[in-house]
Amino acid sequence: MTLTTPALLFPAISLLLLAYTNRFLVLAQLIRQLNSREGDTIRPVVKAQISNLRKRIKLIRTMQFYGVISFLLCTAAMFAVFLEQALIGAIFFGCSLLCLLASLLFSLFEIYISCDAIELELTNIEEKPLNNR
Repeated sequence: MTLTTPALLFPAISLLLLAYTNRFLVLAQLIRQLNSREGDTIRPVVKAQISNLRKRIKLIRTMQFYGVISFLLCTAAMFAVFLEQALIGAIFFGCSLLCLLASLLFSLFEIYISCDAIELELTNIEEKPLNNR
């Protein structure tokens, strides 16, 4: 393994962390909007969304955690290769790949849950009375 092997993951992990941060910011904004829009009472559909949003926030935190650990292990792998410790570098790199895999799996699950949130909204729209104009 050469120094450039783990370095290949740097742009991918960086973009992944940026995407995760964007997902987090969108959720935070949605939560703030729900809070200001609902006032003192909460509609049943919002109550269902709160549970979904909590799960998604926790998943995004886990995705970010494994992404950052992957980034750190990738850096450690490069440092080990730089010190001519190829075996240690390969172990760090393998662990980095496993953390990246975990991060992506949590991301997949979060996407699945976000589809449930959209389904809640669609159900809420369907339950509204028809406008017979």
